[in-house]
Amino acid sequence: MKKFGTVLLLILALGFAWMLYSYLSYRSNNAVSDAAFVKSDAIYTLGFKVGGKIDHMLFTEGQKVSKERTIATIDPTDYQITKERLEHSIKALEANLGALREKRKRIFAELGIKTDISKNNISVGDEKEKALRFKIRAMQAQLQKAQRDRARYRKLLTQKLISKADFEKADTAYKTLHDQIDAAQKELDSYIKSLHNVHSSYKLSELEATQIKELDLSIKSLEEQIKANRKNLEAVTNKIRYCTLKSPIDGVIAKRFVNKGRVVSKGAPIYSVVDPNNKHVEVLLSEKKLHGVKPGNSVTITTEALHKRELKGVVESILPTSASTFSLVPRDIASGEFTKLDQRFVVRIAFKESEDLLRHILIGMGATVAIKRTADDNGK
Repeated sequence: MKKFGTVLLLILALGFAWMLYSYLSYRSNNAVSDAAFVKSDAIYTLGFKVGGKIDHMLFTEGQKVSKERTIATIDPTDYQITKERLEHSIKALEANLGALREKRKRIFAELGIKTDISKNNISVGDEKEKALRFKIRAMQAQLQKAQRDRARYRKLLTQKLISKADFEKADTAYKTLHDQIDAAQKELDSYIKSLHNVHSSYKLSELEATQIKELDLSIKSLEEQIKANRKNLEAVTNKIRYCTLKSPIDGVIAKRFVNKGRVVSKGAPIYSVVDPNNKHVEVLLSEKKLHGVKPGNSVTITTEALHKRELKGVVESILPTSASTFSLVPRDIASGEFTKLDQRFVVRIAFKESEDLLRHILIGMGATVAIKRTADDNGK
C-alpha cells in the first residue's frame, strides 16, 4: 500500500508538472487574452437630415432590410407648402422679368429712332440757322447801300436834280429791304425756338436712356431674386428628399430608437442598421504580450456561444497607438511624477470560418483569443 501510494503521488506530481509545463508553454507560444469582442465595420446609426414629426416607422428590430429601402419618413407637408410658394414666386418674378425686358427692348428701339431723328434735325437745323444768318447779313449789307442811295437821292431831290419819282423809287427799295430783314429776323427767331425744341427732344431721349439704365437695374434685381428663390427651392426640395430615411446597406435592424409620431431634431438617431456578415474580433492586448504578434499570425478564437468551440482567425492589423492615447482625460505628467502602467493596444483579427458557422456569432459577444507568436521573435 505504501508503494502504491508512493507511485500514485509520483504519477500525480508528474501529471501536475506536465500540466504546468503545458500551460507555461502554451502561454509562451501564444498571446492569450479574454479582453476580446466581436465587432463590425458595418454598423450605421441613421438619422434624418431635417427635423420634424415622424409619420412612418416601417421596420422593427431584427427585421432584414435591403439597400436603399425606405425605413422611416417625416411628414413633409410644411416643406411642400414652402416649395409651392417658392415655385409661384419664381413664376411671378419671371413674368415681371419678361415684361421688363420687353419694355426695355421697345424703349431701346424707340430711343434709337428718336435719337437718330433728333441728331439729324439738329444737324439740319444748325445748317439752316447758319443760312438764315448769312442771308440776314447779306440783306443788312444791301440795306446799308440802299440807305446811302436813299440819302443821296434825297439830296439830289432837294437840289432838283432828279424827279420826285426817282426818290420815291429809292425810298421804296430801302423800306422794302428793311421789311425783308425784319421778316428774315423773325423767321430766324422762330426757327431758333423750333431748334430749341429739337434740342429738348434730344435731351428727352437722353432721359429715356437713363430710364433704360433704371430698367437694367430693375431687371438685375429681379434676376437676383429669381436666383435666390431658385437656391431656396433647391434647398427645400432637398429637405423634402431628406424626409425619407433609407438603409445604406443590405442588413438587419439592430436598434429602433423612436416610435411613430415622435418629433425629432436634425441628426437624432432613428435606426441602427448592421451587416450581420461583416464581423471581426478586436482584442485589447497588453504591451507585455505584444512580442511575436504580427499581422498574418494565426489565431484561435473561443466564445461561450459555441460552447468553447475553437474558431480559426488571423491577425489583420495592430493599431499603432495605445487605447489610452485617445482618452478624454489624458494622464498629467507635468509634475514629473510618473507611475508605469501597462498599456493596451488594439489588435484586429479576421475570422477564417464559413458564414454558416459565423451566423451563430453575434456582434458584441465576448471572446477569448490565443494568438500564435512568430517563432523568430520568440527566440526559437
